[in-house]
Amino acid sequence: MKIFVAMIFQVLTAGLLQAQAPNAIFLSQGKIEFEKKLNQYAQLEEDNTWSELQKKTLSQFKITYFDLIFTRTKTLYKPGREGSGTTMGWFSEMPAQENVVYSDLEEEKSVSQKKVFEQIFLVQDSIRKIRWKLTDETRTIAGFSCRRANAIIMDSLYVVAFYTDEILTSGGPESFSGLPGMILGVALPHQHVSWFATKVEAVNVSEAQVVSPQKGKKTDNAAFKETVNAALKDWGKYAQRFLQAIFL
Repeated sequence: MKIFVAMIFQVLTAGLLQAQAPNAIFLSQGKIEFEKKLNQYAQLEEDNTWSELQKKTLSQFKITYFDLIFTRTKTLYKPGREGSGTTMGWFSEMPAQENVVYSDLEEEKSVSQKKVFEQIFLVQDSIRKIRWKLTDETRTIAGFSCRRANAIIMDSLYVVAFYTDEILTSGGPESFSGLPGMILGVALPHQHVSWFATKVEAVNVSEAQVVSPQKGKKTDNAAFKETVNAALKDWGKYAQRFLQAIFL
């Protein structure tokens, strides 16, 4: 009887594991491509004195791509393949278009390489603490089941994120992290910008591939913000938009 019961248990266990297998993809290393999409028309509508003129010279969406390579405890976010869309006339390139962000999740440290006009900064600081509020909403992104979380960052920016616990690393694009899994989607509705994963590759990633950037003038978040604020002091309301993009 004991042998019979044991056999039944093995059969049931094997069947259960087989049923779960298609969804049981738990990654601790790999590569993710993110599509960053900025709705430029929506931004211009907030500057309604000249938006119609500008709309004739630029595309509605500016799309850029970034790659995130990750191990269990480290991530490296950097520019990927060429995107599409013309940019607003006063920018030769969009803010944060060349951002490189390294995060050591275990040590809670971040190193970001950011270009502001023609100067490159190397911002070394602790990882941003975000107070996420989990919700029951779910959606599928790049083949992974994701759960929604909301937060407020930088005092006033409303953030919607979607993360999956099927990827064990608790990172994400730019400086977004701190959820129980990988963030595959981020949207800032009031800033008209989003980042969503287009594909996830289960590839081997060595520690040598996930290293912090080295180029740039070394600083921390507080000093960097002070420097950029001084450079944009005469930009009026456009300075806020630029600063928000730079500090994400």
